[in-house]
Amino acid sequence: MDTEAFRETVETETRTELDRLGSNKLLLALTGAQLDEASVLSAATAAEASARDLFEAWADDEQNEGAREAFAAVAEREADHLERVEAERGAVRGRGEDREEDGEVDGEEDGGGSGEGENGDREPARGAMHSSLRDREGTIERVAAGMVGRPLVSLRTHTQLVSFFVNEADAARADLFRDLKADVEECLATGLDLLADLCDGEDDVERARAAAVKTIEAAYEDYETALSGMGMDPKPVC
Repeated sequence: MDTEAFRETVETETRTELDRLGSNKLLLALTGAQLDEASVLSAATAAEASARDLFEAWADDEQNEGAREAFAAVAEREADHLERVEAERGAVRGRGEDREEDGEVDGEEDGGGSGEGENGDREPARGAMHSSLRDREGTIERVAAGMVGRPLVSLRTHTQLVSFFVNEADAARADLFRDLKADVEECLATGLDLLADLCDGEDDVERARAAAVKTIEAAYEDYETALSGMGMDPKPVC
């Protein structure tokens, strides 16, 4: 399998979805239009936790040794990502609590209203994508969905996270998400190489293509649903 051609095929087929997912409306969808540091970091934390849990589960029941080792490595890396992002989120929340004690804010930390979890954290717009990933059972489909389709979405997410913190003049957090984005690129490269080893003929390549494309389409479904629910048009790319 030609890995570069495979990636190009997937990106070409989902060009519209990926372009829109790469727009600056993405963070609006992920945070419920709460573009503050706490909400952005909460969305990033939830995404990292979902990825860690997914790959841990896959590593536990995967029969192919190469794929199992790859899934375990991704799970370990996602756990590290989660720890790093959670540390930043904790620092922001702690700062907010300090400000409340000083009388500088009035209950703005994590806010209220719809779209929030049990602890007042806004749920990210990732339901359809992670549901689609969890449903994958075949080795080829898992690798293609989790280590090609998901990273192609995640690269766009991390670009927007970097941009957000650049605009906030927060160089340290922008650098953090640049580091995490580099790891996503590595995951994608590993996934493509693994598919080249796993795919034996055009039927396997087609299964892989379909799984990667479906993951991206599911991510776009989340994005479109979230924005439409807020009365926003998901189509224009900003």
